[in-house]
Amino acid sequence: MMDINTTPLIDVMLVLLIMFIITIPVQTHAVKLDLPQNTNAPPPPILPTKNQVSIDAAGTIAWNGAPINLTVLRQYLDQTQQMDPIPELHLEPDPQARYEVVDEVLAVTKRANVSKMGFVGNEKYADFNAG
Repeated sequence: MMDINTTPLIDVMLVLLIMFIITIPVQTHAVKLDLPQNTNAPPPPILPTKNQVSIDAAGTIAWNGAPINLTVLRQYLDQTQQMDPIPELHLEPDPQARYEVVDEVLAVTKRANVSKMGFVGNEKYADFNAG
């Protein structure tokens, strides 16, 4: 019994495959967006001596009174750590604030290597625990 020689068939198939791959047009997946350019954006509200991060009972994080999210908080903290002298960070969580939000803020400050930080308003917790 004689077997058919498949080597030339495989060679022809490989050449055809390579030709097929070369002739396929290159697909570009790009979405063109015209993003607004805001050149009048105010600089971040970072004070040179101290900055306050507060957390209210609803879980809203505020930087010097302006509501922010954790990403913006990290950006502000990174900018403060580049300043000379490094400004103090005062953390003031509301007694009714969820510990999960306070913990997330503390984790962001730890990752940003904040060296000057203090807790403000601890006397509110004494009144909260007494009542």
